Amino acid sequence: MDRATLFSEKAACIVNPAAARNKWKRRKKLRGYLEKNLPCEIIDDYLQKEKIIATARKQSLEQKIIVAVGGDGTIAHIIQGIIDSGRANEVLLGIITFGSGNAFRKSLGIPKNAKKALQNIYEGEVREIDLIDVEGKMAGFASFGATARVSQKNLQHKIPGLIGHLLASRILVGMPRVPYEIELYDGITDTGEHFDRKSLNLRLLECVIGKTSHFGYGWKAPPLAGIDDGYLDITFFETSWFKFSICFPLNYLGLLQRTQKHFKAKKMIIRGDDLPVQYNGEFFAVKDEITFKVRPQALKIISPKKKDRVRA
Repeated sequence: MDRATLFSEKAACIVNPAAARNKWKRRKKLRGYLEKNLPCEIIDDYLQKEKIIATARKQSLEQKIIVAVGGDGTIAHIIQGIIDSGRANEVLLGIITFGSGNAFRKSLGIPKNAKKALQNIYEGEVREIDLIDVEGKMAGFASFGATARVSQKNLQHKIPGLIGHLLASRILVGMPRVPYEIELYDGITDTGEHFDRKSLNLRLLECVIGKTSHFGYGWKAPPLAGIDDGYLDITFFETSWFKFSICFPLNYLGLLQRTQKHFKAKKMIIRGDDLPVQYNGEFFAVKDEITFKVRPQALKIISPKKKDRVRA
């Protein structure tokens, strides 16, 4: 059965109408174009996180293609629903980005233009990608330390998007490095040495764990991450808050990271007091211990063919 037939018989589109300041409602011509060219059920109710996950799970039990229309948060919730359905090996995910966070789109080379992204869903290739398992939560990127603390602070006010994160980032001033006990399993050092287990005691401001090569608002935080290489990509920031902040342009471009400790591993356990954790740009919890694991080939996603991928 070709993909066009699948769309008409076994597909659903889940839209976050609130993404990018209600872009789905504002851009009437674009919405009409997508509705005309997506011959399937379109679900565009205003849903909160758990309802989006539940909707994606239900649709994944019935359909073979799920199209996600929204930002990284929406895409992540839909991915969680697909995984929770137990049919991730049978369901294809297509992405049309409408939000401000574009980590998945950029890492996969999916066009930003919605019409071109739709064309990719019809003509692109199926690619099996890895995910990060954060105690049962699926993620393309995660972190613990400073940026997770900023995400936690961001929950305390009602200013959305990038402006809210920038305002919350003021808490970085004076933030200390914190001691952590870290165990890495089945990994590779930045010099290419393989290991079965490695123990580290580090004082960190931040640690970024990536599968997508981008993080949040286009930040190339894990520049060496491979979305289908079978490893977590881990960067430990042992720098001070001042250097982290003053060098943020280099950090944003993925250059500062190359001066920090870097590993690839299939599993990581972290222990420490008052350990803030975030995944997919969303605050998760404050923990004393947490485990990150790679879920290899966890999801089938419709990606542009290699020659057509957009460079971020």
